[in-house]
Amino acid sequence: MGPFQSGKTTLLEAILARTGAIPRAGSVDAGTSVGDATPEARHHKMGVGLTAATTTFMGDSYTFIDCPGSIEFAHDMRAALPAVDAAIVVCEADEKKLPQLQIILRELEELKVPRFLFLNKIDRANERIRETLAMLQPASRVPLVLRQIPIWKDELIEGFVDLALERAFIYREHKASEVIALAGGDLDREKEARFSMLEKLADHDDALMEQLLEDIQPPRDAVFDDLARELREGLICPVLLGSAARENGVLRLMKALRHEAPGIAETANRLGIKDQKDALGYVFKTLHSQHGGKLSLTRLLAGHLDDGATMQSSSGESGRVSGILAVSGGHDSKRPQAEAGDAVALGKLDAIKTGDTVSNGKTPPAASLVKVDPAAAVLSISIAATDRKDDVKLGQALLRLNEEDPSLTMIQNPRTHDTVLWGQGEMHLRVAGERLRDRFGVKVTSHPPGIGYQETIRKPIVQRGRHKKQSGGHGQFGDVVLDIRPLPRGSGFEFHEKVVGGAVPRNYIPAVEEGVVDGLARGPLGFPVTDVEVTLTDGSYHSVDSSDLAFRTAARIGLNEGLPQCQPVLLEPIHMVEIVCPTDATAKINAILSARRGQILGFDTREGWSGWDCVRAMMPEAEIGELIVELRSATAGAGSFTRQFDHMAEVTGRAADQIIAAHRDAA
Repeated sequence: MGPFQSGKTTLLEAILARTGAIPRAGSVDAGTSVGDATPEARHHKMGVGLTAATTTFMGDSYTFIDCPGSIEFAHDMRAALPAVDAAIVVCEADEKKLPQLQIILRELEELKVPRFLFLNKIDRANERIRETLAMLQPASRVPLVLRQIPIWKDELIEGFVDLALERAFIYREHKASEVIALAGGDLDREKEARFSMLEKLADHDDALMEQLLEDIQPPRDAVFDDLARELREGLICPVLLGSAARENGVLRLMKALRHEAPGIAETANRLGIKDQKDALGYVFKTLHSQHGGKLSLTRLLAGHLDDGATMQSSSGESGRVSGILAVSGGHDSKRPQAEAGDAVALGKLDAIKTGDTVSNGKTPPAASLVKVDPAAAVLSISIAATDRKDDVKLGQALLRLNEEDPSLTMIQNPRTHDTVLWGQGEMHLRVAGERLRDRFGVKVTSHPPGIGYQETIRKPIVQRGRHKKQSGGHGQFGDVVLDIRPLPRGSGFEFHEKVVGGAVPRNYIPAVEEGVVDGLARGPLGFPVTDVEVTLTDGSYHSVDSSDLAFRTAARIGLNEGLPQCQPVLLEPIHMVEIVCPTDATAKINAILSARRGQILGFDTREGWSGWDCVRAMMPEAEIGELIVELRSATAGAGSFTRQFDHMAEVTGRAADQIIAAHRDAA
C-alpha cells in the first residue's frame, strides 16, 4: 500500500519475478502487470481495486495484496487490512505525497498492523537519506527506523549498507545485489547510522540501552530480535530502500518479511481469536467473475477448511463452499483445502458479504471480528439504463457493484424517481460506469442529480376552492374555504379544520386534507411547498353530488389558486460541511468555499492529526456538487469532507430566477 503512483504494483511485479512466480516483471504502462489487471485499471493505468498474488520464498508461502493508491478506491485497502500479518508501505521522497502517506500510516496505527516503509525510486534520489527521513517522519506517530543507508557514487546511489547485518551491497539491475567490503567514509557513515538505529531500539530495551552507554557492541542476533519485537509491537516502523522498477532492494525486503514480520498466530491473537478449533475466516473482498460466479476472497485465520464445507457468517447467513481457489493475480487454481494463514477465494457463497467473519462450526461466529465502515460518499450522479428494457438488469448490476465495493451506494430519489449513485470521487464513479457497461452489459446515461429545492409563502390569504361538474346522472360538487398561512422555517406542513354547523360533513375532511397535500406537491414556482399551515374554515356540500373525490379536487383548486397570491419564495437546502485538509492548503480551501457561496464558520487544527486542519462552513447543496474535485486538486488528492443537511434558506433575485427557469426548461 502507499500513495498514488508510488510504485506499489511495480514492487509486486518485482517480488513475483525475483521469487520465481512469474518469468519476468510486467509493466503498468505496457498493461502486462499481474496487479492492475482489470480492463478499467489497464485503461486508466492505475489501481482501481485490490489484487492478490501468491508466491514462495525460501520454502515459505506469501500472499501479497496490492492495494489502490487513490483515496477514491481506499475502501478495498481498508477492508483488507485487519486480516493481514504486516503491511509494506511504498513511498518516495516527495513532500507533496506526505498527507496521503499520513492517512495510510494512521489507518495502520489504529489497527495495530505492523508495517515496513519501502522507500522506492531510490535511484532517482537527489537528497541525503537523513533529510528524506526527517521529511517523512511527521507522517508516522512512531519512529521511522532506517535499516539501510545508500552508497553514493557521483551523485547517484549504487548500493546500500544493511545496518543490522553490517554488510554492504552493490545493486545489479534485475539480479541479486553483490556484497562488497566497506571502507573509508562509507564505513564511518555506517557506524554513525547504526548507532542511531540502535539508539531508537534502545528506547524500548533497557539491556540494549546499558550496552550502548557502556560502549559495548550488542550481539547481532539480539539486534535482529529487537527489530522483530518492536516491529510486531508497533513501536517502530523500519525503513528499507530500493527501486522496484530495477528490482533493487527486493530480496532484502523479502528477508525482512521472513525474519521479522509476524505470522498468522500473532495476527489471530491481535484480532482476539482464542483457542479456535473450527475454521475461521475473514472475507476481505467480494468479486463477481463473468464465468465463475461470486468469489469471496478470504483470509483463513484459524483451523482447516475443506471444499464443500458449509460456512456460517457473523451476519447470520450460511452457504456451501463450491471451490477453493489459490489466488495469484488473474490466474486462480483450484485446491482441495486451505489451512490457517492461507488467503483463498471461496466460490458461490452467495449470501456472504465483504467484512463478514465466517466459520464451518455448528454455530455461527458470535460477531464479526472487525467492522470496516465505508467513508462518507462525496460525489453523486443520477443514472438510468440507456435502453428502458435494461432497468431490471441495471438494478441487479448495481447490487453486485455494491457487493464488490461497499463504498458505492445507491438511493432512489423519491421526488425525481431517479437512481442516484454515490461514490468517493470522479474517477470512482467513472470506473463504476465502465464496470456496468463492460462487465454487466448495461449501458447507462448519467446527469447531475436534482437539488432538493422547495418553496414557501410569506403572506397569508383566505381562498375558496370550488369544484362543480354536471355530466348526466350524479354530478360532482365540493366547496371549501381555506385559510393559508406561512409557518416558521422548518415547520413543514400542518392541516387544521374549524368547520362549524356541518358546512363540510366530517367524513369529507380527510379528502380535503389529501387535496391540500396534492396542491402542495408542486407550487407556483414549480417546487414542493413547505412551512405552510392550511385550515379548513368553511364550505358547502350537495347531498347527492358531493363525494371524497369532489372535495379533494376542490381543495387542490383552492390551494392552486391561493398560493400564487401568497408571495411565494424559493428555498434551497443548506448543509453543514466539514472539510479536513493539510494545513498548507487551508487558505486555498477557504477561497474555494467563498467562491461557492459558502459561509465559513471557522477552522481548528484536526484533533490528533499533526499538520491538518478541519474547516467548517454552511454551503448550499447546489454548490457542493463537484466540491470534491476542487478539494482533491487543492490538496494533492488527500482532502475530503462530510456534510449534513442543516436548514432551508430563501433564494431571491437573479439566482432564484435562474433556478426557476432552468427547472421549467428541464420539465
